[in-house]
Amino acid sequence: MDTQSNTTETITPQIRIVFMGTPVFAESLLQALIEKHYNVVAAYTRPDKAAGRNQEIQESPVKQIASKQNIPVEQPEKFDEETIEKLRNYKPDLIVVVAYGKILPQTVLDIPGFGCINIHPSLLPKFRGPSPIQNVLLSGETETGTTIMLMDSGVDSGDILAQEKIAISPDEIFPTLSERLAQTSTDLLLKTLPLWIERTIAPQKQDASHTTLCQLIEREDGHIVWLNDAESIYNTFRALYLWPGIYSLWNRDSKGQFLRLKITRITYQKHSPQIPHHLGEVFELGEKIGVQTVQGVIFLEEVHLEGKTVTPIIEFIKGYPQFIGSVLQ
Repeated sequence: MDTQSNTTETITPQIRIVFMGTPVFAESLLQALIEKHYNVVAAYTRPDKAAGRNQEIQESPVKQIASKQNIPVEQPEKFDEETIEKLRNYKPDLIVVVAYGKILPQTVLDIPGFGCINIHPSLLPKFRGPSPIQNVLLSGETETGTTIMLMDSGVDSGDILAQEKIAISPDEIFPTLSERLAQTSTDLLLKTLPLWIERTIAPQKQDASHTTLCQLIEREDGHIVWLNDAESIYNTFRALYLWPGIYSLWNRDSKGQFLRLKITRITYQKHSPQIPHHLGEVFELGEKIGVQTVQGVIFLEEVHLEGKTVTPIIEFIKGYPQFIGSVLQ
C-alpha cells in the first residue's frame, strides 16, 4: 500500500512528537524529523550500556543526536507509574517508535491523540518481531520493505498506515540493506505523517493468515553448520555480516585444541563437485579454497583466526598449509 501526497510541497504539521528509538536505524529517522522542523519534545531510548573490549559506557545513537539538538532524553528501565506520568507531562500528540527495544503498555499507547505509530522494516505481517532485516536475509527473500503501522497491544500487529517495497539483490548484506531500508522508511514517514494528521489515511487491518515471526539473533547463531546447504550458509553470512559474523572451529594442532575461525568474506556455488568430500572438509577446487556442505560449496576468500589478523585465504594457506584437507567443525 503506497501512500502518495497530492501536493508538491508538504507542510509540516504543528504537533508535539515524542520519539522512541535506539540504534542507528532509528537515528536517521529522528534526524529527518528534526530537519523537517517537526516539534520533537522528547526522545526516549534504551539506558546506556557497557560495550567493547574495555566495556566503556556508550550512549545510543538516538541519545547522541537528541542531545546535540537539546532535545530532552529519557532512558527509563521500565514504564512504571512515575515514568508514564512524566511522559504525559510532555503532552505528546503523537509517539513515533523506531526499533526502541521495549514493549509499550496500553496506558502509554492511549496517551497521544494521534496514537503511537511504529516504523517496522518488513512487509508486515511477514517478519513480525525483532531483527526483521536479518531474518529476511536468512530466509533468502528477494524483496522486503518497510511498514508504518498504528500500534496496538500485540507485537507488530497493528493496522497499516503505509507500506513500501524494495528489491533485495542476491549478494546484498545486512549493512547495505539496512541503510537502504532506513532511507525508504524515512521517505515514507515524511510522506505519511501529514496525511495521518489530516486524517486522510484509512488504516488497513493486517492479514494475520500471512504472519511470519522473526527468530531472535544471538551470538552463537554465527556458528556455521556444514550440514546446511551452501546457499543457506551464504544467506547466514549476508544476514549476520555486521553482528555476530559467521565462524567455524578448526583443530589446527596435535593438542586437539579448537580455535575459532571467523569467516569474513565468502562466495558459493549451489552444486557439489564430482569428487566427494566430508562435510566441512577444506579442499582446493581450481584456484579456489572450498568447504564442502551438504549441497554445494562455500568458497573462502578471507578469514580471521582468533588471536591473529584478518587474512586473505591465499595468504592464510601459506602460513597454515595443513588447513587444506582439515575438517571444520
